[in-house]
Amino acid sequence: MDTSVFLDIGTGLKWLGLLSLPLFLVPLIALSAPRLVDGFALKLSWLIDKVTGIALGAAIASSLILVFSMLAIVILRYTFSLSFSWLNEITTYSFAAMFMLGAAAALRDGAHVRVDILRPRFGETGRNWVELTGIYLFLFPICVRILMTSEAGLARAWLLLEGSRESDGLPIFFLFKTLVPVFAALLMAQGLSEAIKAALRITGALPPETPQQLAAEGGGHGA
Repeated sequence: MDTSVFLDIGTGLKWLGLLSLPLFLVPLIALSAPRLVDGFALKLSWLIDKVTGIALGAAIASSLILVFSMLAIVILRYTFSLSFSWLNEITTYSFAAMFMLGAAAALRDGAHVRVDILRPRFGETGRNWVELTGIYLFLFPICVRILMTSEAGLARAWLLLEGSRESDGLPIFFLFKTLVPVFAALLMAQGLSEAIKAALRITGALPPETPQQLAAEGGGHGA
């Protein structure tokens, strides 16, 4: 396999990442200069939410594959005493895809477990400031770290088109590894969308969260 192809793809993705960096300033601009970028910010948030919805659809499909593959494993093993590595790997890959592709949608819908005990006690503005600060201080750095640490292993996996170590396994281990940076990129993008919403709620460009939204978030809180 020609290594230059993967080097070109990697370089292109890096440039794409660098070119997208100014977008992460949009929530801060919306705070410091209200009404200046509100229209663009809302469209960007809407687009990100749409992409997250597509990823959620893929996560749901993965969950169905997981259910049927687990059912097949149980029937084959306990009825016919048969076991296949490729079928076991399907369950692993589908579970990973369900989790990694659905994480951004969970953030969008307020379904992530929250460990902060102060946020629910704040008013509307305080909650939005906590959300905005947490995204920039914790979510973005963690996602960037995941992207940086997964780069070398992913490049090698694609270069070799790495497959299963089992003789009857699936030859798509390189795609499995690709889920890691995809997970980080989706989560970063949705974090940007949530930061935009929080900033626009602070400035009054968006209405406050509904009781249903607050209840959904409250259900995910932990001490």
